Amino acid sequence: MPQSKEESHKKYFMQKEEDVLTEFKTSKKGLTSAEAKNRLESYGHNQLDEGKKKSLLSKFLDQFKDFMIIILLAAAVISYFTGDKVEAIMIIVVVMIMSVFGVIQEAKAEQAIEALKDMSTPHANAIRDGVTTMIKSTELVPGDIVQLEAGDVVPADLRLIQTASLKVEEAALTGESVPVEKHLDLLTDPETSLGDRKNMAYMNSNITYGRGIGVVVGTGMDTEVGQIASMLAQADETNTPLKENLNHLGKVLTIAILVICVVMFGVGMIRGNNTWVEMLLTSVSLAVAAIPEGLPAIVTIVLALGTQKMAKRNALVRKLPAVETLGSTEIICSDKTGTLTMNQMTVEQIFTNNQIQPASAAIDLTNMTLKIMNMCNDTKVGSEGQLIGDPTETALVQFGMDKQFNLQQVLKEEPRVEEIPFDSERKLMTTVHKLSTGQYLVAVKGAPDELLKRSTQFEVAGQVSEMDETERQLILDTNKQLATQALRVLAMAYKIVDKLPESISSETLEKDLVFSGLVGMIDPERKEAANAVKVAKEAGIRPIMITGDHRDTAEAIAVRLGILEKGHSESVITGAELNDLSDEAFAKKVSQYSVYARVSPEHKVRIVKAWQNEGKVVAMTGDGVNDAPALKTADIGIGMGITGTEVSKGASDMVLADDNFSTIIVAVEEGRKVFSNIQKTIQYLLAANLGEVLTLFIATLFGWDTLLPVHLLWINVVTDTFPAIALGLEPAEKNVMQQKPRGRSSNFLSGGVLSSIIYQGIVEAALTLGVYGFAIAYPVHNTYEAIHADALTMSFATLGLIQLLHAFNVKSVHQSIFKVGIFRNKTFNYAILLSFVLLAITIVIPGFNDLFQVAHLDGYQWGMVVIASIMMVVIVELVKWFQRKKYHYTN
Repeated sequence: MPQSKEESHKKYFMQKEEDVLTEFKTSKKGLTSAEAKNRLESYGHNQLDEGKKKSLLSKFLDQFKDFMIIILLAAAVISYFTGDKVEAIMIIVVVMIMSVFGVIQEAKAEQAIEALKDMSTPHANAIRDGVTTMIKSTELVPGDIVQLEAGDVVPADLRLIQTASLKVEEAALTGESVPVEKHLDLLTDPETSLGDRKNMAYMNSNITYGRGIGVVVGTGMDTEVGQIASMLAQADETNTPLKENLNHLGKVLTIAILVICVVMFGVGMIRGNNTWVEMLLTSVSLAVAAIPEGLPAIVTIVLALGTQKMAKRNALVRKLPAVETLGSTEIICSDKTGTLTMNQMTVEQIFTNNQIQPASAAIDLTNMTLKIMNMCNDTKVGSEGQLIGDPTETALVQFGMDKQFNLQQVLKEEPRVEEIPFDSERKLMTTVHKLSTGQYLVAVKGAPDELLKRSTQFEVAGQVSEMDETERQLILDTNKQLATQALRVLAMAYKIVDKLPESISSETLEKDLVFSGLVGMIDPERKEAANAVKVAKEAGIRPIMITGDHRDTAEAIAVRLGILEKGHSESVITGAELNDLSDEAFAKKVSQYSVYARVSPEHKVRIVKAWQNEGKVVAMTGDGVNDAPALKTADIGIGMGITGTEVSKGASDMVLADDNFSTIIVAVEEGRKVFSNIQKTIQYLLAANLGEVLTLFIATLFGWDTLLPVHLLWINVVTDTFPAIALGLEPAEKNVMQQKPRGRSSNFLSGGVLSSIIYQGIVEAALTLGVYGFAIAYPVHNTYEAIHADALTMSFATLGLIQLLHAFNVKSVHQSIFKVGIFRNKTFNYAILLSFVLLAITIVIPGFNDLFQVAHLDGYQWGMVVIASIMMVVIVELVKWFQRKKYHYTN
């Protein structure tokens, strides 16, 4: 019996059939029903474990582990006990909305293992008590003998003990685009990759051709698919750059708030005008004012708006932080099959009449190479016109259809009367067709070297000549030329006989053939993929190809896409070669490799982690089951919506609705814009909050009564909401895709943002206090109460209007607002107008004056408010101009 999972996955392809049967105490007659029942109790059902699921409450409580949320909760508690209950309630509402949204997102993400379970076939044909019986696949046990035929889904991991032209499509598991021809030969290399284990059949792969019988060597979690499920369950959720940035911001704010509390308390105690309790409450209240409590909600709104825009461009985001993560992506590890390529074998070149011509060239409908590839073919046409059969054969028929070759009419006139099916030993397939002349056409296709051995003549332009060494060498050279382009090459030959031999066999029919031509096929790259790779490189993003295909095929496609330069084979590595490298050695060489061929799921996770350990933000694309662990491990997993399995979609952060690699680049641009807009929002909010804190702090030092709590609350409601959200709708700056990726080390305060927040906050406070001082020094009234009321009102109006005009400043961190466009964003303009009206009505409309304890201002006073507010724009524009001149900022 198998002793360990490691053995189950590694050794049975290295054992003889009889040794495997002996180890599992079974035979070709299968298990007895009694023994099967005992083993079912011992091994358990052939299904994947669901794993531990978090309760709804647990998911909800997990949301409160976020550092920024903790800071907000602390602020709510302090606000409540210092008397600002409205502020406390507002913060709590924001936190609850964020937490509920997080739970919903997490629930959506728990679909990967469920999707793996759904892929399993419900029934299997097992031999029990010597009789073939259909049983539930969940009741299969190690040692069961299972029969396979075309159309079946392999129900468990099998060591094959009998095959008849068996082909298995394993793309979802290995990434290889072409069905694998299975055989019974013993394999000796313990490092043989999954795609090269030709004597094995794995759970959830598909039988496309032939028949086979295998002994079950692994069920449930002890299968290759089960191993993937385990990797999915164990994969750590990668902390996104957005979460890291918000946590960093939260820590910076915490330090700043503590400093404010200490300094404010110390200054108050030195002045001696208040008790220590009063100063503690004052300093804590001031610190709470520094917290941008609306920031998490605004970030969520900006991300949500980004997801809507991405959805319109075929990028469906499943997890909100993924929107921003895309913008910081430095490495895109892309699966080849179905992502960079079409996942559809296609005829690319034809060698006929001694000439190589592209598939797009015209070809005569009587050309024998064209006739043979269509007639010697088992492809069926479905009721809706779709082609059903082996991908290689359907590619040949599709080529014929594209050339208007009417196969159904030809077969009606020249029906198939005999055939010799393909088998992996002789590597040929033959069909016999009766001609209208009474003669018979023997059509043969197969491996070029095998077919050339059986050809004694060749045809050029309808003329048949004896095969000579010159022609033979030309065919061999052409075959090599096509093969070096990573094309899968098939040869076509035929002969016409007056009558058929009594015994239809390879020996009697597949000899003395007329060589007709060669056909080169490949799973071609997507038309738009090469340009997307080019744009990615221009944006400083490095594309990495990861595939289960052979080295030559992977290298050829990579060169065609521009991922790899021709002749740089040293940048290609196989899974077997990767196994020989320790993690330390691989870490030193990871930047050398651009193409990974013949890899397994474990390799993909290792590649992603190696780049992450280099500090890179890694995106991983894929559509197969084998991609799921790496999709979950990557900073952002990108699944395919059309060809992708539900497993890969469930493990992804984003799904491409059109399976188009270029859509990723569109999403990256949107992600960069989202980060930039969140950064602008943070700059705007923190500069405004700093301005408020400094205004109150300095006023307290001088004993001035500049602003009341109601003023601060209203300014925050008016200026922190609509303009901040509208900044999230700013269009992308023109050079956004010519900049290098930010990377993991960057944060919301980098790139000059922190210094901008500090000086802009100081300027806001200085202008506000300047207006207050001016109103006191040059009053328009005579009484102290009226002078104080005017000064208070003017400072309130100035601080509010400064923040609204400052929103225009932060449309770009370093560029002039006149270059980025003052009025490009209509939503922003309306938001500023609405906020101004809400601010103004508190001063100009009777009744609101008493509520907000402000006075009416005359034209002279409003003029001072407006001039001071415009000065904010002028000063920031001058600083930006100086920065561009000295530091050569481009964004």
